[in-house]
Amino acid sequence: MATHNALLRLGDSTYLEVIAPNPAALGPDVPRWFELDRIKPHELPRLATWVARTADIRATTAACHGDFGDIEPMSRGSLNWLITIPSEGALLAGGVVPMLIEWRIAKHPAAALEDNGCALRQLDLFHPDLDALTEILDCLEIRTEIGIHQLPPDVLPYLVALIETPRGLRTDAIKSNRGRRDGARVACRGPVDP
Repeated sequence: MATHNALLRLGDSTYLEVIAPNPAALGPDVPRWFELDRIKPHELPRLATWVARTADIRATTAACHGDFGDIEPMSRGSLNWLITIPSEGALLAGGVVPMLIEWRIAKHPAAALEDNGCALRQLDLFHPDLDALTEILDCLEIRTEIGIHQLPPDVLPYLVALIETPRGLRTDAIKSNRGRRDGARVACRGPVDP
């Protein structure tokens, strides 16, 4: 996808991936995932979406009746996986519905990352249609450490991650789709009182 990335371990089976277009690479023939081709040079980084692990990606996508996109095989070094890639590089439900991944390796790759003392404590999903979001999360059997919150119809969906760091609790509150439909934005906040 002509991207480059950096990874931060957030647990034995959880990591944060910072991903961006690689200006030194020839761009792909299709839109890049995570809406990377829609980012303007002056835009701040944002928490765009999340990826949920499944043991059988084909069975999960069939059972959950959502349009998760195409299932694509991927590999890097000794890592092999299947991942859903939504059409046109779109974010599912503004990023609050996860892409799906099936690791085809024995040990989760996060366990091999350096432990810097960071851990995901909570992922909050904000969306105007809680019934549809809850239905998908229930089908995926994902509820641990996930909070879902109602938004008014004029506010675009977004995510907030609460991360424990050696310097205390932090929140990444860059809204995934820039907040209100009128173009208002929210910047990243600093430390949060536990």
